[in-house]
Amino acid sequence: MTTFGPSLPQTATLAPGVRRLLAPNPSMMTGPGTNTYLFGEREIAVVDPGPAMLRHIDAILDYAGAPIRWILVTHTHPDHSPGVALLEERTGAEVLGRPAPEGPHQDASFRPLRILDDGDALVTDEFRLEAVHTPGHASNHLCYRHEPSNWIVTGDHVIDGSTVVIDPPDGNMRDYLASLGKLRDRQPDALLPGHGDRIDDPRRVIDWIIEHRLEREAKVVAALAGNPGLGTGELVAHVYAEVPAALHGLAERSLLAHLEKLAADGRARLESDRWYPR
Repeated sequence: MTTFGPSLPQTATLAPGVRRLLAPNPSMMTGPGTNTYLFGEREIAVVDPGPAMLRHIDAILDYAGAPIRWILVTHTHPDHSPGVALLEERTGAEVLGRPAPEGPHQDASFRPLRILDDGDALVTDEFRLEAVHTPGHASNHLCYRHEPSNWIVTGDHVIDGSTVVIDPPDGNMRDYLASLGKLRDRQPDALLPGHGDRIDDPRRVIDWIIEHRLEREAKVVAALAGNPGLGTGELVAHVYAEVPAALHGLAERSLLAHLEKLAADGRARLESDRWYPR
């Protein structure tokens, strides 16, 4: 796990018709806060209105400067989608995305009028946003490729300066790695993450994340070989020795995702809550 980069300005124009607004929800998990993106100049599409914070919704409305016609979300974690209902009520905008899966960390209030599948697109007179289904961090996670910039809004699939927690059962490491490859194959010119600054070297960053995850997987394999029969909580100290103990609870969730991937790959097995190499 690494740290986020420096704080971001509250607003930023990234390109003509592409703007970023920072939600006031900084934390260890969100870094400087959740990024809300606004596309268009005459009619606006908002991506990830963030948590249900009235002052952030007011800021979105003030910053838009034109009618907000569409609201899209990357996924339904509580720092990305709960603001949708407030913004929809104020604007009457069409809501697009994928419904929330079951789980305690999901925003069950999210109700998209239009459910997006991989390759579906929002097409306007000013821009096109293509949905790219990227399960892994969340099973309903979507990235959005913006034309004409060839930039991709990545939500929590790729963020700036930090790795993300893959939290089973909805989080899936196997899917996450496959989705990273899918994103890389799109050859974007930049990534617009859900947290942190724009990423101008997408291939290097995506390749680093894949390499980092595979290195961690190798540590899991070595820990299983050297310590067969341990539970997930006991394995954390062996696999995440460099991570402060205060973060081991979070690390254990990603460790479980690695173990489940290894089990699916036929390289580990679980017996009575104890893990063994296969």
